[in-house]
Amino acid sequence: MKLAGYILKVQAEGRYSLTLAELREHITVSDKALMQNLHRLKANNKIAQIRQEFYVIIPPQYSHQGTLPATLFLDDMMKYLRREYYLGLFSAVALYGAGHQQPMETQVVIHKPMLRSITNNKQAISFFSLNNWKKEWIVQKNTESGFVNVSSPELTAFDLIHQHKKIGGLNRSIPILEDLCESLKGSKLAGIANDKAFPTVQRLGYLFELLGEMKFSDALFKVLSKKKTNATPLSLSHIGREGQLNRRWNLIINTELDI
Repeated sequence: MKLAGYILKVQAEGRYSLTLAELREHITVSDKALMQNLHRLKANNKIAQIRQEFYVIIPPQYSHQGTLPATLFLDDMMKYLRREYYLGLFSAVALYGAGHQQPMETQVVIHKPMLRSITNNKQAISFFSLNNWKKEWIVQKNTESGFVNVSSPELTAFDLIHQHKKIGGLNRSIPILEDLCESLKGSKLAGIANDKAFPTVQRLGYLFELLGEMKFSDALFKVLSKKKTNATPLSLSHIGREGQLNRRWNLIINTELDI
């Protein structure tokens, strides 16, 4: 089969992605000719190379972007890489309608070892690590090409706080967390809190309290009341550990928040 015909076959199956190994298996040309054809298609904005040996097909409606939205190929790419993943942080928030702006990059959470970020003038995908998560914390969102794994609203809330130093600090996350509250359930927050590091639960509970979301704050406090916590700084973006101690949450308030 020729390359153009195989691409049409893949599209007819509802897929947007291709791998080099797959093409070598199905295309009856020399490796040199195959690479030349791929180069030509890339130059004509018909396909884009996302990672080494992983390509996406660009239909006409996305030709001006020169690539596809990551949600259309992310699941295929992560299966190709044999990595567990979920779409998280600001990317998850956008799908729940809680973000005021479309995020400039796609944020994906994976297990270690880390993957190198994908950054060029057409695509930006950043990877964040998390030691573990449970299947029930993840939801599957349908896309044109299948589905994509997304953190639940509750897991997203924890991740915003756990990763706050890497995503712009607590003040950037607070208004988004406030919007996300409409999608949260206290029982699910408490369930996840039982498996989370205490400092993240302390920080999130404190922020819910400041936002006046006492049903969520109390749900997390109930989890912590059975544990022994250490005094920990509110913000990891600030080096100093000096500040007033909030005794309810055992937090050192080492920064001012815009609430």
